[in-house]
Amino acid sequence: YRADITYGTNSEFGFDYLRDNMVSKLENKVQRDLHFCIVDEVDSILIDEARTPLIISGAAADTQKWYKIFDGVSKKLVRSYETEKIKDIKKKKEMNIPDDVWKDYEVDEKSNNITLTEKGITRIEKELDIDNLYSPENVELTHYMMQALKAKELFYKDKEYLVRDGQIIIIDEFTGRAMEGRRYSDGLHQALEAKEGLKVAGENQTLASITLQNYFRMYKKLSGMTGTAETEATEFMHTYKLGVIVIPTNRPIVRIDNPDLVYKTHNEKVNAIVERIEELYKNGQPALVGTISIESSEILSNHLTKKKIPHEVLNAKFHEREADIVAQAGRYNSITIATNMAGRGTDIMLGGNPEFLALSEVGSIDLPNYNETLEKYKIQ
Repeated sequence: YRADITYGTNSEFGFDYLRDNMVSKLENKVQRDLHFCIVDEVDSILIDEARTPLIISGAAADTQKWYKIFDGVSKKLVRSYETEKIKDIKKKKEMNIPDDVWKDYEVDEKSNNITLTEKGITRIEKELDIDNLYSPENVELTHYMMQALKAKELFYKDKEYLVRDGQIIIIDEFTGRAMEGRRYSDGLHQALEAKEGLKVAGENQTLASITLQNYFRMYKKLSGMTGTAETEATEFMHTYKLGVIVIPTNRPIVRIDNPDLVYKTHNEKVNAIVERIEELYKNGQPALVGTISIESSEILSNHLTKKKIPHEVLNAKFHEREADIVAQAGRYNSITIATNMAGRGTDIMLGGNPEFLALSEVGSIDLPNYNETLEKYKIQ
């Protein structure tokens, strides 16, 4: 930070700021005054991930056993699909819904919220052998219950998280990458560990926290660049008082932006995608197919396997091979299915990347036949 210009990732700058606010001596602070900042992919950081909190946590009380108990309770509870469709609470009370229609809890997936019904509260009290779930001494129990239900209903394996080597690994919703070492806060991570039958780790308490939005707004001058800022221009002005300037392209745009195709059902959409891929494959054209989650990338992969179409899958499960897979996405007859991990820093070259092909065949850049193999692939 003593340099005139410091390059780094947004989260590292944010964590350094938090650590600076926890030091006991002034000389242990690392950051200087926040003067001027240029943010790359500015719409992703300041708009999409703006409310993402950066949290430094420390060990809290031993609560592992409760997560296992409440995971067991949550699995016995039944979701009230019929009643949750009625959004107007006043109207719901006036309707005199029969007892057998009511189940134990309602889920509002839009606001990520879960509400226990009277029936559900009674059932939980019976399971835990307590008189009143909402009495002051049981306030912690309601927290464990809600986290167990959130883990059950709102967080899906291979979409929000994946299980690897006995651990829950969060999948970044914006990049599709596995975020090793990151944990959900407020006991949610422990609830997911209990749900998946893993060893429940000790709970942490928040020692310091800041959102990316609040951190970057502290800079005296804030700026950034991205290829997709114009659509967010109103938000940039409203939230950060930043104007958006469009830099014209060096040459006229040759890409054709076709209108979106909309299908009535998910199956129709998947079948149409598979048919299009099959058509491209038969013509020998390479295709890169983007998906929003590991789950959808694997659904497409299964369909292609059934049709005996060879392909590569790039998602958070196989991120170690990311550069290699992306480098060969432009080869003849190559089909690559990817989540939005992007594969940054690797060029997709039509015909494939000769350096990667030569390296994978020979094994090392230092071997004598490397240059000869490289030339062979360059000619291809």
